[in-house]
Amino acid sequence: MSASETHTGGCHCGKVRYRVDIDLGAPVISCNCSMCGRSGTLLSFVPAAQFQLLSGDDLLTEYQFNKHVIHHLFCRVCGIKSFARGIDRTGGATVAVNTRCLDGVDVARLNVTAFDGKSR
Repeated sequence: MSASETHTGGCHCGKVRYRVDIDLGAPVISCNCSMCGRSGTLLSFVPAAQFQLLSGDDLLTEYQFNKHVIHHLFCRVCGIKSFARGIDRTGGATVAVNTRCLDGVDVARLNVTAFDGKSR
């Protein structure tokens, strides 16, 4: 797996669906912050231009904590956070995709890198 490819994904109930151009050969982040550590997300960040929400915008509920930089978005129906929106270090719009929510992706084959979000 290398170079960007188009993948689809979404929440458990299927109400929230998206398409994303993403490089799954790049490291995927396993963060241990109070949010990610509890939910087990494996995150890959992409520029917002590479992400298209196909359905479910009206069903998303937002939660923010800590520095309020990331907009954690949950499906109101099933509660799954399949992606989040934020601003990267350069000021650009970014999307954090939960790679566990991508269709047909075997997360055991991803290059997972630990990130210490708990200490930040």
